[in-house]
Amino acid sequence: MAVSKRLLKAVVMLELLGVLGAYGLFQQMDKSQDFRSSMKRRCPSVLEVYYQSNEWAGQHGVRERDQEAWSSKQH
Repeated sequence: MAVSKRLLKAVVMLELLGVLGAYGLFQQMDKSQDFRSSMKRRCPSVLEVYYQSNEWAGQHGVRERDQEAWSSKQH
């Protein structure tokens, strides 16, 4: 019984850390276009989830503003 209780606590703590980590990552991407640019290079699938979650929440145009800013920096 004690082992299963400790295991359950460990699982809950890991899930809590995962949720807090995801929230922190989202907040960092939400406030920094440069960070989103580095996420585009490192992990584009995570950036895609960020864009989709914004679009589902009714915030449109973030993806387009990023693409416009990044394409203007290349010229």
